[in-house]
Amino acid sequence: MHLDVLDLRNFYYRSALGRGAQKVIRDELVSWWPNVKGQTVAGFGFAVPLLRPFLADARRVIGLMPGPQGVMPWPAGQPNVSVLCHDTLWPIETGVVDKLVLMHGLETSENPTSLLDECWRVLGPGGKAVFVVPNRAGIWSRSDNTPFGYGRPYSMGQLESQLRKHRFVTERSQSALYQPPSGKRVWRKFAGPLEKVGHHMPIATGGVLIVEVSKQMAAPTRPGLTEAVRRPLKALEGIAKPAPGAVSGRDLP
Repeated sequence: MHLDVLDLRNFYYRSALGRGAQKVIRDELVSWWPNVKGQTVAGFGFAVPLLRPFLADARRVIGLMPGPQGVMPWPAGQPNVSVLCHDTLWPIETGVVDKLVLMHGLETSENPTSLLDECWRVLGPGGKAVFVVPNRAGIWSRSDNTPFGYGRPYSMGQLESQLRKHRFVTERSQSALYQPPSGKRVWRKFAGPLEKVGHHMPIATGGVLIVEVSKQMAAPTRPGLTEAVRRPLKALEGIAKPAPGAVSGRDLP
């Protein structure tokens, strides 16, 4: 079940813990997608805290917010780009999105299979999508102090397997939010160093999993060329073979 948009807004924009979490995940995303000039970027769930860096260069930015969650105008002080939509029926044409971000969308959806089908539909060939979900092995999924304590947490293998079943190709993955889910000042002070140490750990134990996938389309078949190879041209086809014992012109008197 989706969280309420007001609770999500208060966490990410009005709490020190939420602003810190937003920065960690957003910085990771921007390092993966440094250039979106002229592209269409969309986010589903409550992904708008991650989309602000793309407003300046992207051709278009769209914030899709599911009906059960509710919608809020975004970005503040600028023309609104957020829209209320059904989980599995987005007001976007097929194949027009270049970059797609899901946060607080997949793990809270009541129909994740149809949701992933919709992600596939709106992405163009070669398009990229990033999924941010609670990590089953992390402590954030066990705390009610953050939105990542709600919905279905994933392991890295579970998430990648589900995405693979929907024809997505995993490009890279990362765990983040190694800091405790606490707003206490002492933990906020050490949040940066903890993230740096966590990135060098051999296992993904951060609070969230971040996985980038791409939509790879099979090259179109060319039946004309295939048929030509299967049935090569026979230059002498139609010329009768000489019968045994036939008389040639040279043997005539």
